[in-house]
Amino acid sequence: MEILRVFNNNVVLARDELGREAVLTGRGLGFQRHAGQDVDASRVERRYVLAQNAESIGEVMAAIPLERIALIERFFRDAARELGTAVPSSTIVAVVDHVNQAMERVRAGIVMDYPLRAEAAHLHPEELRLAERMVTELNRAQEVQLPDGEAVALALHLFAAAVGAPSTREAARQSMLIGQVMEVLKAAYGDGFDPDSIDAARFAVHLRYFLVRARTGEHLADGTGSAIANSLRLRYPRAYRVAVRVKELLEMRLGITVQVDETAYLTMHVARLEAGIGHASPRPE
Repeated sequence: MEILRVFNNNVVLARDELGREAVLTGRGLGFQRHAGQDVDASRVERRYVLAQNAESIGEVMAAIPLERIALIERFFRDAARELGTAVPSSTIVAVVDHVNQAMERVRAGIVMDYPLRAEAAHLHPEELRLAERMVTELNRAQEVQLPDGEAVALALHLFAAAVGAPSTREAARQSMLIGQVMEVLKAAYGDGFDPDSIDAARFAVHLRYFLVRARTGEHLADGTGSAIANSLRLRYPRAYRVAVRVKELLEMRLGITVQVDETAYLTMHVARLEAGIGHASPRPE
């Protein structure tokens, strides 16, 4: 690998074996080194391959102590691993930068308010649990004590990684959309609908994967969607009508066309919810 720029003794910008720009960190990696020289691979501790702005990100990373970078990355990767989620370099950099800034705010006596905690607890309980554990672990390992509210931001980072969202802002937008879908179900089934039920949780997981497919342009399509949808429409007419409402909401919010196969899967999830509600009286349509 060839050094493109030395930021400080521990951070350099390099071109890797595949011709990509990468930010490399490691103790003494940039000491007495210059652009054009080869990287001492034995000193590389972490490599961040970034699609864009690698030089700017290198400057950001150079301002953060190596021990802090390693600590934040390890705890975040551990949490993401429990979710079964791969974490791209861009997400790790964003999390490291966020936590570092949060620590600096604490040093300055500034406390951020995160009003989305209720939504995170309701829609992303597993991410929030792991994020709260991450805050606890960071506080145990660092003198600077992060406030509990930082777990909300970290939960959104975990959700962003899980659904492949490009930013926490986009993750928050997708989280809000899932909440709006749950409101459609609440409006249809009234108090009989339990947003904390296992069936509601399964539906939320399905919506997450749907959002990933919507972002990447992939679709569920096995050629049997029309036949299944017609069968479900006849067998579960109310569930089908509610699924169509969800479909229309998703199309309006995302600006896409929800395919017949997707509508069939939505209907199956709503039918399962409906069966779980059982004898509860639905609201009139």
